[in-house]
Amino acid sequence: MNRAFFISFLVFCAVSFGMRTESAYGAEVLNASKPESTEPVKDEIAENILKQRNFEKPVSHLIYDYKSTKTVPIRFSIKERIKSEADVYEGQIVEFEAQSDVYFKKDLKIKKGDTIKARVGTVITSGMNGIPASIIFDNFEFPNIKKGQTEDRLEVFGQDRSLVVFPLKWALTILPPSGSLTNFIMGGHVKIKEGKVFTMYYHPEWL
Repeated sequence: MNRAFFISFLVFCAVSFGMRTESAYGAEVLNASKPESTEPVKDEIAENILKQRNFEKPVSHLIYDYKSTKTVPIRFSIKERIKSEADVYEGQIVEFEAQSDVYFKKDLKIKKGDTIKARVGTVITSGMNGIPASIIFDNFEFPNIKKGQTEDRLEVFGQDRSLVVFPLKWALTILPPSGSLTNFIMGGHVKIKEGKVFTMYYHPEWL
């Protein structure tokens, strides 16, 4: 008698649990099938702030010829030696010196010895696997030349040792894990000596 009552009780619990599960699943399906609201969401920042401001359009250069291939080389060197990328910091102003006169249509633009200023835009330290460090100079100020008439930046690299590291890595793969040891070979530091000449190009017809 007790056994029959116990079995009847288990059956009743199982049926009740199944009905609850089906009810919950049906509610989720109904909720998922309801269409989302089509009312647009208002952007309070755009409505309250941006629409009340007047923005000036950037200056458009209407007289230019970016298809022009006419260039004039500008050769210059750094005034103070840089022993490594650790000697400079981003945002620092450095000075270069013009190594020759720069003319355009008999008009002297840059005289030999003139100072050319630039900013240290980005300093990249050397990496594993022989990847070299580099310094990116930007925001150049050339005397008598408008911004936009020269290249925008100059990147100087250290010694690239990856040209040796990667072939060596593959050669050592047959002796694991010796190939992984080449990961710890670091790239070279940036070294810029006085007198090292760099060349950028002046595009007189760009602006």
